[in-house]
Amino acid sequence: MLVLLGLLLGARGAGAFMVHVASSCPLAANSSLLGFDITVAFNKNPLLCYDPDGRRFVPCDWGLLRDIAAWIATAINNDPTWVQRAEARRRACSELAARFWAHTALRRTQPQVRIVPAQTGSPSVPIRLTCHVWGFYPPEVTIIWLHNGDIVGHGNYSPISTIPSGNWTYQTQLALSVAPEVGDTYTCTVQHASLEEPLLVDWSPGLTPEVTLMVAVATVVMVLGLSLLLTGTYRWRTLPPFPGYAPLPGANYPSGNI
Repeated sequence: MLVLLGLLLGARGAGAFMVHVASSCPLAANSSLLGFDITVAFNKNPLLCYDPDGRRFVPCDWGLLRDIAAWIATAINNDPTWVQRAEARRRACSELAARFWAHTALRRTQPQVRIVPAQTGSPSVPIRLTCHVWGFYPPEVTIIWLHNGDIVGHGNYSPISTIPSGNWTYQTQLALSVAPEVGDTYTCTVQHASLEEPLLVDWSPGLTPEVTLMVAVATVVMVLGLSLLLTGTYRWRTLPPFPGYAPLPGANYPSGNI
C-alpha cells in the first residue's frame, strides 16, 4: 500500500520520495512503559499514526495528504497484518524495556578528571585553572574547588554546563581564576553517583621562569665545582713527594715516583 502511494505521487515527476516507519517506547523514571507510538512517515512528515487503544491506524496528516492518508489508513486497517505488526512491537517494548533499562539509564560510569592551567594576562589573577571532567554517566555531577583544603566561594567560579559527548557519556568543566603563591594547593573535587567517595585532583604552582633559571644556573655551577674538586683531589694524591722526603712505613706511591 505504501509502495502504491509512492508510485501515485512519483508519477507526477515531482522527484524522489521516502516512506519509513518509526516506533518509540516512552519510559518513566522507574522503567515503566508510559505509552507506545508507531508512525508511518512520508518525506519525514507523519502520515499515519497507530492508536494502541483502538488498535487501528489513523491519519495524522492535516495538510495536502489528508485524504490520501485517510484512504491508506482504511486499507491498512482492513488488513490485519499491519495491526499484528504494531501489536508485536508494543509487546516487545513491554518485555525488552526493563531489560535494557539497567544497561542504559541505570548504568554508572565513573568520570575522569584533569586540571589544565593557562595564563590570563591579568596581574591580579594571572592563572586560570580549568577542571575538565568527562566520560561520566548519569549527567548529574557536582564540582567544587578547594584552596589549601578550604572551599572556594562560588562567586569565583565560571559558569558550568554539562553536554553529551556523543558516546552515551557526558562532559563538563569548571574554571577558576587564581593568584597562586608558593606552597598553595588547588583541588578539584568531583562528586558523582558512580563514586563511593569524591574524586580529588590537586594542582600546585610551579617555579617562575626567573626562579627556574636561577636554579638551573646554580645547579650547573655546583656540578662544575664538584668536578673541579674531584679532579684536584685526584691529581694531588698522584703527585710525587718533595725531594728529601722519607715516606712513612706503609705509604704507597706510584712506581718510580721515589
